[in-house]
Amino acid sequence: MSAWRSSLTSLLMAHAFTASATTYNIPRDSSTRLFSLKPAAIPLMDSGKALARCGELLIDLTTSLDLYGGSLSATGASIRNCGDCIAQAAATCRFKTAAELVIDELREGATCLSEGGDKLSLAVKESEVDGDTALMESIANMIAPTKQAAMCLEQAGASIMQRESVDVAANHLISCAKALELLAINVELLDPSSSEGKLSAQRMLYASQQMNMAGRELIGEVKEKPKGKSWLKG
Repeated sequence: MSAWRSSLTSLLMAHAFTASATTYNIPRDSSTRLFSLKPAAIPLMDSGKALARCGELLIDLTTSLDLYGGSLSATGASIRNCGDCIAQAAATCRFKTAAELVIDELREGATCLSEGGDKLSLAVKESEVDGDTALMESIANMIAPTKQAAMCLEQAGASIMQRESVDVAANHLISCAKALELLAINVELLDPSSSEGKLSAQRMLYASQQMNMAGRELIGEVKEKPKGKSWLKG
C-alpha cells in the first residue's frame, strides 16, 4: 500500500513539473517575438517624432489660414498625438517583456489617426461653408491616406498581438509609410505659399521614409555597402 502511494505521489509530482514547464514556454515565445522588433526601434522613433512635429506645424498653418480652433486644427492635434504614440511604441520595442505596451501604443496611434480622418470630413464641410473650393478639395484628398495609414497601424498592432510572423507587422508598417507619403503631398497643397505648410509636409515625408525603413529593418533587408573605393567619391 505504501509503495502504491509512493508511486502515485511521484506521478503527481512529475505531472506538476510538466505542467509548469509548459506554461513557462509561452512567455518565452512572446519575448522572442517582441525582441525581433528591436531593429525597428530607432527608425520608428524618428518617424514618430517627425509625425508629431508635422501635427504641430499643421496646427500653426491653420492660424495663417484663419482656421485655428476648427476641425483642421483638431486633425493636426490627432496627428501629433499619433506621432507621440509611435515614438512611445518605438521606445518600448527595446524591452523584451513589454509586448502589450507596444501593441497598445500602435493601436492608440491608429485611433488618433482615424479620429483625425473624421475631423477632416468636418473640415471639408467648414471650408465649403466658407466658399473656399480649392482648400475644400485639398482637405478632402487628405481623408483617404489618413484613414489608410490608421488602418495599417491598427493591423500592425493586431498582428503582434496575434503572434504572427514579424514580416506581417513589417509589411503593415511599409503600407502605412506609403499612405503617409501620399498624405504629405496633400498637406503641402493646403497652402503652397506657406512655410508652415511646407515644413509640415517635409516632416510628414520624413516620417514616411523612416517608417518604411523600420519595416525594411524588420524584414531584414541589408543595406548594400559601397564596393572598393567608391566611398571616396563625392
